[in-house]
Amino acid sequence: MPVLVDLGRRFAAAGHELALVGGPVRDAFLGRRSADLDFTTDAHPDVTSRLLRAWGDAHWDVGREFGTIGARRRSTGPDGTTVDVVAEVTTYRAEVYDAASRKPEVSYGEDLTGDLSRRDFTVNAMALRLPSLDFADPHDGLTDLAAGLLRTPGTPERSFSDDPLRMMRAARFASQLRLRPAPEVLAAMTAMAERITIVSAERVRTELTKLLLGLDPIAGLRLLVETGLAAHVLPELPALQLEIDEHHRHKDVYEHSLTVLQQAVDLEDPEGTEGVEAVPGPDLVLRLAALLHDIGKPRTRRFEAGGGVSFHHHEVVGAKLVAKRLKALRYDNDTVKAVARLTELHLRFHGYGDGEWTDSAVRRYVTDAGPLLGRLHRLTRSDCTTRNQRKARRLAAAYDDLEERIKRLRAQEELDSIRPDLDGNAIMAELGIGPSRAVGRAYQHLLQLRLDRGPLGEESARAELHRWWAEQPEATAS
Repeated sequence: MPVLVDLGRRFAAAGHELALVGGPVRDAFLGRRSADLDFTTDAHPDVTSRLLRAWGDAHWDVGREFGTIGARRRSTGPDGTTVDVVAEVTTYRAEVYDAASRKPEVSYGEDLTGDLSRRDFTVNAMALRLPSLDFADPHDGLTDLAAGLLRTPGTPERSFSDDPLRMMRAARFASQLRLRPAPEVLAAMTAMAERITIVSAERVRTELTKLLLGLDPIAGLRLLVETGLAAHVLPELPALQLEIDEHHRHKDVYEHSLTVLQQAVDLEDPEGTEGVEAVPGPDLVLRLAALLHDIGKPRTRRFEAGGGVSFHHHEVVGAKLVAKRLKALRYDNDTVKAVARLTELHLRFHGYGDGEWTDSAVRRYVTDAGPLLGRLHRLTRSDCTTRNQRKARRLAAAYDDLEERIKRLRAQEELDSIRPDLDGNAIMAELGIGPSRAVGRAYQHLLQLRLDRGPLGEESARAELHRWWAEQPEATAS
C-alpha cells in the first residue's frame, strides 16, 4: 500500500527504522483484512509523535506510557474508494512483569530482531520492513502458521512470565484463528496458570471477549478449562463439570453448556441483519448467556429419592452468580444486566407446555424479555440438547407455536410498546389529583389490566380506574 511505503520513507529520512509487524502481517498470509495496522520502530515516542503528526490527519498519544503513538490518515484505495488508515507505532520494547505487578514494566529495545524475539507467538513475530518491503521472520512464524501451530519465539515459560496474559491469548487464537498450542506451550500454560491472577481484570475481560466472539469459541474455552486458566478467570465454567453418581443420572452440565453455546452461535443472524428480533452475529450477550445460563446448577443440585437429581431455582441463583462474575471482570452494566436477565428467563418457556398459555401469559413473556426477546428466542432453542429426537421435535414445535402467537399478538396490539390505555396525565385529570405515588399505582394497575385483557379502550379504562380508585385509602380520606 503506497501510504505505508510513504510512512516508511518518512521514518527512513529521519534516520529511523520502521516495520509493519504482528497481526497485520499474519493476517495478510491468512487472507484476512486487518482494520488497524501495527508498526514497530527504533525511534522513541517523541520522534514518532512528530513524524506521525506530519503524516496523518489526526494523531494521539494515549499509549505513550508504553511507547505507542497512533495516527489516522484518509487515503484512496486501489478501487478509488476512500479509506481511513489507522496506524499505531511502538518503539522496540520489552515488557516484564514482576511477581506482584499487574502492569508491565516497559523498557525500550535496540533492534527489530530483538523486538520480534519478545513477541507472544512466532506467528506474530513476523514483520515487513518499510519502505524496502523486506520480509523478516527470524522464528519461522510462517511455517508455524501453515501448520496451524502456536509456538513462542523463546521458551514459553519466559514468554508467559514476561506477560501472563499471553496464556489467555493462546486460547483466543484457538478461537479466532483455529491455531493449536504446541505441546511445550500447552505444558507451560498448565504449569503457570495461576500467574494469570496478577493480570488486571480489564485485560482478562478483553481477551475473554475476543475469544467468545471468535470463529470457534468452544476450542478456546476448552483450552482455558484444560490448562486450569478458567479456574482463575471464570471458575464457574469448570465448576459445571459435576461428578455424575452412577445412581443419580443427569446431563454433563459442562458439555451441555458448550453445546448450547455452539447452537446459539449457529442461530445468530448474518452480520447487518435488521429487525425487531434480529440478533446479528457475533453477539457477545447471547454467547455469554448461552455459556453461563446453567452456572447456578452446582449450587442447587439435590439428589432425590429414587435416583433423580433436581436443580430447583438454578436460574435465579445463576442470574446472581452471572452478575457477580461479569462485574468482577469489569463488564459494562448493560452487558451484566442483559446476561443476568437472560439467565433468569431461560427456563420460562418450559411452562408453555402444549400451548396452554393465555394471551396474558404470552404478553408477560414478551414484556419481561423486553429488548432481549430475540436473544431469548435463540437461547431457549439452543438449550435443547436432548438426543431424544421425538422430544426435540416436540419442543421445537412448541416454541414455533409460541413465536407464531407472539407475532399475531404483536400485529394486533403493537406488543413491543404496550402501555396502559391512560397515561399519567390522563390518570391525574380523571381522578383530580396531582403527582403522587397514587398515580404510579394507578398506572401499574391499568398496565396489569392491559397485559391480562389486551386493549381496553379509553372508556373502559376510565371505568376500571374509578372502580380501583374507590378502594384506595387516598380516595376514602378525601
